[in-house]
Amino acid sequence: MYDAIRPQPGILDIALYEGGKAAVAGVSNVVKLSSNENPFGPCDRAKEAFQRSVHQIHRYPSTDHAALRHAIADVHGLDPARVICGVGSDEIIHFLCQAYAGPKDEVVYTEHGFLMYRISAMAAGATPVEVAERERTTDVDAILRACNRRTRLVFLANPNNPTGTMISAAEVERLAAGLPSQAILVLDGAYAEFVEGYDGGAALVERRENVVMTRTFSKIYGLGGLRVGWGYGPKAIIDVLNRIRGPFNLSNTQLDVAEAAVRDQDYVNRCRTENARMRTWLALALGELGVPSDTSMANFILARFASPEEAEACDLFLQAQGLIVRRVASYKLPHCLRITIGDEASCRRIAHAIAQFKGMK
Repeated sequence: MYDAIRPQPGILDIALYEGGKAAVAGVSNVVKLSSNENPFGPCDRAKEAFQRSVHQIHRYPSTDHAALRHAIADVHGLDPARVICGVGSDEIIHFLCQAYAGPKDEVVYTEHGFLMYRISAMAAGATPVEVAERERTTDVDAILRACNRRTRLVFLANPNNPTGTMISAAEVERLAAGLPSQAILVLDGAYAEFVEGYDGGAALVERRENVVMTRTFSKIYGLGGLRVGWGYGPKAIIDVLNRIRGPFNLSNTQLDVAEAAVRDQDYVNRCRTENARMRTWLALALGELGVPSDTSMANFILARFASPEEAEACDLFLQAQGLIVRRVASYKLPHCLRITIGDEASCRRIAHAIAQFKGMK
């Protein structure tokens, strides 16, 4: 009787997104290194703002996010009128696909790029186009060859997840300049704060009319559980996105805590420094065990094993030790494990466990 009730074409072809595991059956006191979270959590100012927010949870939030947009603009030297806030940067990505891509359009992304690019493209009815990388690094020439008159969006995570690799500002600008006139380059800067002196592409946004930057509070700011992100782009594009953004997409709690977090850049700098220190240490430690990784610019490393079977066996061994990392076969990297950079104790513990695993072979 209800056979005629069907979703839009392509929706049922979308594979469900699976986040990093957070628990192991029968194992307590696990160390979660599967979701690229900040092991130190949010700054004290953010925690205090969260506690204060309980007094206004009966109030609707502002619809224009003015206070948070101005805070972001103050910290990063941007125009607040060109900032848009969303439920994580995922929502900004979804807005872009909803507003600018549809049936017969194409959305381009790299083969090891964030899974939400494909999902959001398909949800909009567009065709996702996957482009090969070169040694797990974005290949600008390959992207440009994949573009045509149907290309509407090109997504580039820089640094990329799950590889941790990054291309230069000059290469990003060459990509933006070479796109078809109807296409938008979306620079996903979820991990931009982990790169010293990197603006995530903000300067390029200022110079061009076809570039949008997305950012998140989920990573270095330690607010993954609150889901707050933002974007920056040409005024005309941001105006379009705001037309489809829900008026109350962010709560008072999200807005106030994110504002407190972004204004504490001393905390961000400390987290960046500690992440870089332990990232270098862990990469070297695993390299000495015969587990190489590319130079990562993010808060994780992509550990490469000899085969998918070895990677799976190592993951199961780590789980038995209470250590949760991320398998990345869904990113076409079945022989790899993505390991979040935790605090020093966690990094030393996982290096020791992998040494045990390699010694057992």
